[in-house]
Amino acid sequence: MRRLAVTLTLGLALSLLAPAAARADDDDPLGPLGPLVPGTAFGVLDPVITVLPPFPVPHTPYVGNVCPGGEDACIDDVVTEMKSRLAGLAAACDHDAVFSLAYLRVTENVRDAARSGYFQDRKWLTQVDAVFAELYFEVRDDWHAGRRAEVPQAWTIALRAEDDKAMTGLGNFMLAMNAHINRDFPHVLTEVGLTAPDGTSHRPDHNAYNQRLDSLYAPVFAEEAERFDPQFDDIDISTLEETAAGVIMRAWREGVWRHAEELALAKTPSARRLVERQIEVYAATQALLMRSIFTSGDAGTAERDAWCAERHG
Repeated sequence: MRRLAVTLTLGLALSLLAPAAARADDDDPLGPLGPLVPGTAFGVLDPVITVLPPFPVPHTPYVGNVCPGGEDACIDDVVTEMKSRLAGLAAACDHDAVFSLAYLRVTENVRDAARSGYFQDRKWLTQVDAVFAELYFEVRDDWHAGRRAEVPQAWTIALRAEDDKAMTGLGNFMLAMNAHINRDFPHVLTEVGLTAPDGTSHRPDHNAYNQRLDSLYAPVFAEEAERFDPQFDDIDISTLEETAAGVIMRAWREGVWRHAEELALAKTPSARRLVERQIEVYAATQALLMRSIFTSGDAGTAERDAWCAERHG
């Protein structure tokens, strides 16, 4: 089957050519998302993925309290936390277990890549990884503690779909990936910094991980199917599917970098708020599209939950 390549490629194409305004369903309290603003990395007038050199962004030191020294132990701590959270989600057959597993495998891969000398700036990459994961932990904790006003729109769509058991396993995966990458990642890159103290851009390290991601799709999808949703690999993860997934992920990561540049280069608070709004709208619009594509029926949800219960319950 070629469903992954066709569905995801179609979804990306539709998102790039979406109307200039998107609105949630009438029964969705998210309300209007507002207009897409042309000129952003994935605005209506930019349907072609353009990979350009990085814009010159001044160095700004990272002043956060998550992994301030960039030590290897930061990723070790993240992996430990992810394993603990995944164990609880798997035992409960929570539908977030799908993304939790995928995120753990990606983080383990980042750790191994960093320690092998794969990246030019190991400290920066480690800080990005730790800050990125902490944001994911905070969003989930806010949601389940009832602090839902603190949760971004794209995450609200993803987490509500998990709670409602409304999506296929692949749908949960895509919704969470979209929220964490398209919404969260630009903010993380801006916080940690796009440029080294000597003026060197971190863009090469950002791009270098694309090749590592390519190697993860097939094994991660197979593990998801074995542990949580037998239909997860009803798609043929062949060269075509891996290429489609890689193209979409590169598109998202390109947009992430451009949005981070816009955040870093915003000259006034109002200019920054505009960029932040663009990021929120883009991620939420993607989420609404995915929610419509990957909706699951009761039978599919029951089969998925029974499959998980046999292995983790």
